Parts: sequence; C-alpha cells; structure tokens
Amino acid sequence: MGLKVYINGEYFEKDEAKISVFDHGLLYGDGVFEGIRSYDRLVFKLEEHVDRLYESSQGIMQNIPLSKKDMIKAVVETLKLNKLDNAYIRLIVTRGVGDLGLDPRKCKFASIIIITDNIKLYPEKLYKEGLAIITVPTPRNMPEALNPQIKSLNYLNNILAKIEAINSGYEEALMFTAHGYVAECTGDNIFIIKNNNLITPPAYLGILKGITRACVMDIAKKAGMTVKEEIITRHNIFTADECFLTGTAAEIIPVVCLDKRTIGDNKPGKITLNLMKEFRKATKTDGVKY
Repeated sequence: MGLKVYINGEYFEKDEAKISVFDHGLLYGDGVFEGIRSYDRLVFKLEEHVDRLYESSQGIMQNIPLSKKDMIKAVVETLKLNKLDNAYIRLIVTRGVGDLGLDPRKCKFASIIIITDNIKLYPEKLYKEGLAIITVPTPRNMPEALNPQIKSLNYLNNILAKIEAINSGYEEALMFTAHGYVAECTGDNIFIIKNNNLITPPAYLGILKGITRACVMDIAKKAGMTVKEEIITRHNIFTADECFLTGTAAEIIPVVCLDKRTIGDNKPGKITLNLMKEFRKATKTDGVKY
C-alpha cells in the first residue's frame, strides 16, 4: 500500500491525489502552508504550527473550513494511516477552485491538503562538517509588499535565490533586505554566535518567525546565553565565532563558510553542537503524540 494523501476529508493514493487546474493555489499561489515534523510518533510543535497556519490564513482573508482541533486530528489520522513514525508533514490550504481571474470571491470553498512523507534536506555529512553558503543578488521580498509572517504558497522569491546558489555550486543562499542587511536563507533562519551571545535578525526586517528559531532561542536562554534580535551585516557573519541555520526541514545545521570566508574554526562550534543536542531532546517531548 502506498502513501495516502488527505484532500478535503478524503484519502487518495499518492499517484491519484489531484486538485483542479482552476484551483487558485495552482494558478496564483493563493494559499498558505506549514511544514511540520514528527519524531518517534510525536508531532513536534503541532499546535504552534496550526496556530500559525490559521494566522497566515487570516492574513490573506481566507476561511479554513475546519476547526483547529479537527485540523490537528486530521494530521494525526493521516500519519497513522500512512504508518509513519518519523515524517515530514506538509499542511496546505488553498483558496480553492475559481476561474481564471484574480477575484478570490469566485473561490467558494478552500481546499485542505495534508501530505506526509520522509524528507532529508541536507546530507548527514554537512551536519557533521558544516555548510558553506553564498550571498546572492536577489533580495528578500519587502515585508510591506508581502509580509513574511504569511507562509504563502508563492515562494518564487526564495526559489530565485536558490537557483542563484545552485548555479554557483552551493546548496544554500543568504538573502539580504533591500537595504543590504542580513535577512534569512532561502528556507531557513540564520543565527550567529559572538562572545557567547546568540544573535539573529529581527522579524521586522522581513523574515519568518520560524518555530524552530523560537525553540532554539528558548533553549539558549535556558542555557544561560544572552539572546539578541538585532540587525546583522555580512561582516558580522564573517567575524562570528559560530554560525548556523534553523528550519523545520533543516532542523539545526552548522555554517562554516560564507562567500569563501571561513567562519570561526571552519568546523561546527561547541555551542552549535550543544544546541543541536538539546534541540533533539526537545523534539522527543514537545508536541502531540499519535
């Protein structure tokens, strides 16, 4: 039996899971999503992810035809059906089927899709040895135009930056704001460590307030570190003691080089490694069991 995909209350085989070509999620990227992880039959931070999904939906004036409680239940049931102990969950809500015009009023019913599968964003080697990244010309979207707190289905800004990284022979790209400050990578938040201070760009610059980001900041505070949200420049990364990225799919991955400049000792730092260890512990205790 293959993987089953949830679409609007029904389950379909992976190869038979389809949406209409008139769905505005396909036509215009009009919809929202969440990426979620489960570890040993515990869905990590599921309630936080569902809360953010509904906030994103509220931000684009889209009604989700399920309560939060029923959405959580649907995610858990999909994982159980697919017999996945460890999984990546993609929770999607599109505007629904409309016509070829932009008018969202033509979409009468939102579409809910739940995909559960495995994911491996980076090779295990990079978690042990560290990742080299590169800056790219494509700036992060201005938050005044599209607030990054809305996890919309339109990720073209990030994809264009990813293409530039790939074309340069790198796995990941660092994006800047229109004013030249460090924002985030194509799919992950960025942190630096300097003199036992953990520093990450503030949300008002136009970054996603990642759930893994918040978890790592809490872990660091409990460990006695000073945690700051402040503007970062490329120079700050060059001269940092350590650097790493965070995200649901990436988890925590060390960064040892930016634009061919070595960061710290050119290997994952002790603080980063300890945060990785404590994060793994958190994934076993903080979430919804199934």
